[in-house]
Amino acid sequence: MRQSLHLSLAALSTAALSIASLPAVSAKPAQVAQGSASDLGVMSIQLKDIVKPQVGIQAQTQAAGTPNQAGLGGFLPLVVGSNSVFYADVLANANFSDWGNSSSIINTTVAGTTISTSSRLGYRWLNGDRSWMYGLNAGYDTRPMSTGPSDTGIPVYASRTAFFQQAAVNAEAVSDKWAFNAYALIPTGDTEQQLNTVYQGGALDTYGLDAGYNLTPGLRASVGYYYQNGDLNTADGSGVLGRLAYAINNGLTVGTNLSYDSAFKSRFSADIKWRFNTNGGPGKGAAVTALTSTPSKRDVRVHDCNCDLSGATNSCCYYQPW
Repeated sequence: MRQSLHLSLAALSTAALSIASLPAVSAKPAQVAQGSASDLGVMSIQLKDIVKPQVGIQAQTQAAGTPNQAGLGGFLPLVVGSNSVFYADVLANANFSDWGNSSSIINTTVAGTTISTSSRLGYRWLNGDRSWMYGLNAGYDTRPMSTGPSDTGIPVYASRTAFFQQAAVNAEAVSDKWAFNAYALIPTGDTEQQLNTVYQGGALDTYGLDAGYNLTPGLRASVGYYYQNGDLNTADGSGVLGRLAYAINNGLTVGTNLSYDSAFKSRFSADIKWRFNTNGGPGKGAAVTALTSTPSKRDVRVHDCNCDLSGATNSCCYYQPW
């Protein structure tokens, strides 16, 4: 696993450097149909006038290793320069039970309500003509997880609440048309825990790259690749993710997601985010507006292993008939 971790980190570093070195893109004066940064008047904007603290709410449905949740979040600019911002962004979410008998972590259903947290410190800056925003951020996420019955038909007992945590790093680049995001989610502490009498659960290392394109000023489509692994070795492999997000207004965005990998198979989810005191919109430009956007990829992803239904014992779970 260490070898795969090193390879994944190397790939992430390469992707991050590629994003950070994207060339400055500015439309020629004749290309006023889309409008360059200077055409939109963003060069005259004082960032201290528009980069302000924001608070809001967010919610999402369960996905591949992540729960149903809803909560509060906030963006706090710490230092605003003439062309950059150093910021903190924090979230707290209530995590809810899985829907019906469908496990979000493969076999064991998530039950009860717990509170997860996420924090980021980041630095974002604009290129010379403010047509691109670049950013780096890092942080720490926690996830207590209560568990219930299995969805496999195997009876389980002594269900318990596990606690997972991770470090995260992220590199991003945004223009009027394009958005790129490279990320790494790296579990720390006790990454494998017993969930009940049958299943163990593990937090997943996840390394990925997303590329998005604005189909209209409010509608963005994106595709992504990710590689996941864990010490339980039952969810290792690659996956793909597609997303459609629609900005209803400057602060309200809804999105749908579809992912596929060999462990979780196909997973569909939806999300909504509403931020107050936003200062984007016409005349600001996508790059400037992105300075105060909420960083993505904040959830601790968890899976439990696939046990042999016949009762055979393997390295990550065991069957105890009661």
